[in-house]
Amino acid sequence: MERKLMSELIKWKDKAGRKPLLLEGARQVGKTWLLKEFGKRHFENVAYINFQNPSQEMIDLFNGSIEPKRIITMFELLLNMKISPSKTLIIFDEAQEVPRALTSLKYFCEDAPEYHIATAGSLLGIFLNKNTSFPVGKVNTLKLEPMDFEEFLWANGRENIAAFLKSNPFETTFNEILSDLFKQYLYIGGMPEVVADWVENQNVETIHAIQEEILGNYRKDFIKHTDNTTAVRIRQVFDSLPAQFAKKNDKFLYGMIKTGARAREYEMAIEWLIDAGIVRRVNQVSCGDKIPLKSYANPSAFKLYFVDIGLFRNLAEIPFDVIQSKTAIFDEFNGLVAEQFVLQQLAKHTLFYWSGGETSEVDFVMQYGANVVPIRFSLKNTRIDNDLLNISLSGIFLCEQLLDYSSGKCVK
Repeated sequence: MERKLMSELIKWKDKAGRKPLLLEGARQVGKTWLLKEFGKRHFENVAYINFQNPSQEMIDLFNGSIEPKRIITMFELLLNMKISPSKTLIIFDEAQEVPRALTSLKYFCEDAPEYHIATAGSLLGIFLNKNTSFPVGKVNTLKLEPMDFEEFLWANGRENIAAFLKSNPFETTFNEILSDLFKQYLYIGGMPEVVADWVENQNVETIHAIQEEILGNYRKDFIKHTDNTTAVRIRQVFDSLPAQFAKKNDKFLYGMIKTGARAREYEMAIEWLIDAGIVRRVNQVSCGDKIPLKSYANPSAFKLYFVDIGLFRNLAEIPFDVIQSKTAIFDEFNGLVAEQFVLQQLAKHTLFYWSGGETSEVDFVMQYGANVVPIRFSLKNTRIDNDLLNISLSGIFLCEQLLDYSSGKCVK
């Protein structure tokens, strides 16, 4: 499957002043596959080191000197291969499990910048915020998100339609095809393993099982990487996310976690989920028409969204029959399905929202260059026919073009 971030990896490879690369992203968004595929396509060989369950030899290696020349020599011996600065991609996978491997990136940047080193890890964000000895300013950083709708189209062999719509964003010829794929995406989401299984088998039951396994792995991380009290609070926040949207709230309510819950008890749990890439925080802004928007953010008023719409649908137990309904997919959970979908397509942008009370709200507000772009959903209680749905789809999944057309005006 093709991922958009591949083009960014190629730019990193050829960039003057290149530093070791840090690839962040939630568990199972496809970081390891992408780096290996990048190495296979653009290098003669790949030196892959997985620190998830490091051997004693690997532990001893990083307990000694982490001078680059020594590390390269030891890798060549351990992997029984020749490592060339220009021909080999070195991958450190789950590097947070051996902190000195992360520290060594500083010395590669300063003393051996000719080597191509890419580091990935499911919980890098957690470890980097634990005062780990990390080479600040000595790495380039990229973040991999779940597949967006355009990548989903590519995976389903519809890259020609996607390419055509970039030049013809309001074309309605492909109504039926896009509508079916859109509903599939809402159910399946963008986790690569789930998408690959759907493309191969088209089986709703196996999709559910894979999503359950991913959610189960997230829950295991709560226990493995935190103390018991924090793990319980993280899980409570995690499991409360569907309930947060069962009612129309203008911000995250701690009382939805449990009766009497207070912010100070759960702030660390929320930050853990954000650092792990499992949830995304969208802050309220007090003023939705001035820049920089970040200056008007209210840190005490926010909403949390899930990393992937398919995983959220599973967590919320929204059945396939609801997803298949044109109107219900936008009405359920007060339009959260639509919000979650748009958020996933705009994942590389910083989003906010504006609320003026019970009667007025702008779902998302974002800064796009010198413009402020409000994004408002107006599909609820509206007859949704194929033409309207198709126009919405072609505009949203090609969001850069849509934003260019808007010139700062409200996007609906």
